[in-house]
Amino acid sequence: MKASIIRNPFSFPLFFTLLFISISLASSTNTSTTSLKISKQFIKTSCSYTTYPGVCYNSLSSYASKVQTSSLKLANVALTVSLQAARNASSNITVLLERKGITRMETSIVKDCIDDFGDGIDELKQSLQEFKSLGGGKDVDFQLANIKTWVSAALTDEYTCSDGFEGQKVSSSLKMKITNTISDVAKITSNALALINKLSASDIKKS
Repeated sequence: MKASIIRNPFSFPLFFTLLFISISLASSTNTSTTSLKISKQFIKTSCSYTTYPGVCYNSLSSYASKVQTSSLKLANVALTVSLQAARNASSNITVLLERKGITRMETSIVKDCIDDFGDGIDELKQSLQEFKSLGGGKDVDFQLANIKTWVSAALTDEYTCSDGFEGQKVSSSLKMKITNTISDVAKITSNALALINKLSASDIKKS
């Protein structure tokens, strides 16, 4: 009787092919993980130059894969996050008009605040629009100056929102709600401005 031969269903070529694919995937994953760590460290270091580094890192670190190690991309993302924060703040303040028992004075203050945020949102949108055309044969320093001016104006508008409380009898809970909302969005906008202030013409050329 001849001994039966059990053949391995996997041929050597197939085995090595699968091994190569596994090694390649593992290498790719490690490279991706390393790049992400480098990007997050870049964001953390950049945020250390802002007024609110903790807020800066927490709001921007999730965009590490997009930012990589580009100061220009980081500033652009920071500005985008600031715009979204301003929009959210405006919506949250608008809801306050539906509060039960809100007085005429409080209604007036809230509406003024909404108008201030509306102006700030427009200015942040202008800044982002200018970002899209940075370089492109234009005077980069002039463009950056415009962006800084608009973001500074937006920050001023956000703080102006609280001016209506001065000398007025306003519910403490309403005042606290608006004050906290202003503080949160103003910190994000302030950080965006700080990152933009660090940009130079050379950062634009690198992009």
